[in-house]
Amino acid sequence: MRLRRSMLWMGVAGTALAGMLFGSAVNPALGAPLEATPSPTIISPSPSPSGSPRGDVPSRPESLYACPPPMAPGMDFPAMVGLCWAASSGGVGGVVGYEVYRLTTDGFVKTASPTGTNAMMSADFVLGRSYTFYVVAKDAAGNISEPSALITATATTGPRPTASPTPEPGDITPPTSPTGLRDYCVADGAGVNFCWNASTDDVGVSGYDVYRRTATGYVKAGSRTTTWFYETDVVTGRYYTYFVVARDAAGNLSRPSDLISALAHDPYPWPTPTPTPPPNCKVTYGTWSWESGFGTQVRITNISPDPIDGWTLRFRFSDSGQKVANGWSAAWSQEETYVYAEALPWNSVIQPGASVDLGFNGTHTGANPVPPSFTLNRVPCIAG
Repeated sequence: MRLRRSMLWMGVAGTALAGMLFGSAVNPALGAPLEATPSPTIISPSPSPSGSPRGDVPSRPESLYACPPPMAPGMDFPAMVGLCWAASSGGVGGVVGYEVYRLTTDGFVKTASPTGTNAMMSADFVLGRSYTFYVVAKDAAGNISEPSALITATATTGPRPTASPTPEPGDITPPTSPTGLRDYCVADGAGVNFCWNASTDDVGVSGYDVYRRTATGYVKAGSRTTTWFYETDVVTGRYYTYFVVARDAAGNLSRPSDLISALAHDPYPWPTPTPTPPPNCKVTYGTWSWESGFGTQVRITNISPDPIDGWTLRFRFSDSGQKVANGWSAAWSQEETYVYAEALPWNSVIQPGASVDLGFNGTHTGANPVPPSFTLNRVPCIAG
């Protein structure tokens, strides 16, 4: 296998190496530093039927692997990533080429357009850092195949041992990959919803980007600061495939999570318990406005005889122009007009008769009405 790969790259090096390295238009962006395990990580979706599921387009590229090109003695090239894959078939007029896309902080960008089943890329890559890609096939009529599995590969200068580069200034360590993706964890969320375990970072995770697989690629479905996601612009009863990457304030990206296939549900699928439990909470909501903003102070009081251990306050803004900007004493988030405040470790338990105070600053577009109702852990609270 090593001899076959070397012959493959040596065959294309003479005519294509210079053009692939320096002549192709690429969108440079730094990837994530190499994690502890240096071998590439391949994330494979659920098996799909052989051939093209759409009939009139090429089959998706399969069997991606990293194949860094060997370098002759004395050759000095920039850091690069080499990818190889099995040929696609089908389509209108046959397969005429492929497109390789690389994950950046702005989403996936096209990095190469080879005609064969390999790509040798250099786009201001940094030696030893890892980058995530996928490949699609293109037929003579311009039809695009389904995307390949994701592959994360390391930038090298070939198989020869290379001295470690000079350390770069600033934060270059990526967050850990999100793990534990699980479907249907936001109880009253319509559409697709799923959660994951928090990533860690040497400085701090600033957020997560969620990508959805489409018929021809992976598109950014949204960004979150919380460890859960949902979207409503989906068809109920249909499965959708996603992955998540974590990022830090310096723009370092984690390796992608495993893929999750999540089902779009009907809205508000949870039945009301019978009999309805009595309220265990009282919420006081005080707000004050100025020209384009407002501040809010919220008090949650436990009016039950039992402690509340862990809580999420939920309410809905009456005006679509109301937005949460920043908050305190809770993890605040907003999806459309729904607002969520999740307990922090130090105030997650509310003893009987005790209260917790929290609040946030927001913006509005002319109106700042008080939310009509509140729930705590899906149980209605007394407002007042």
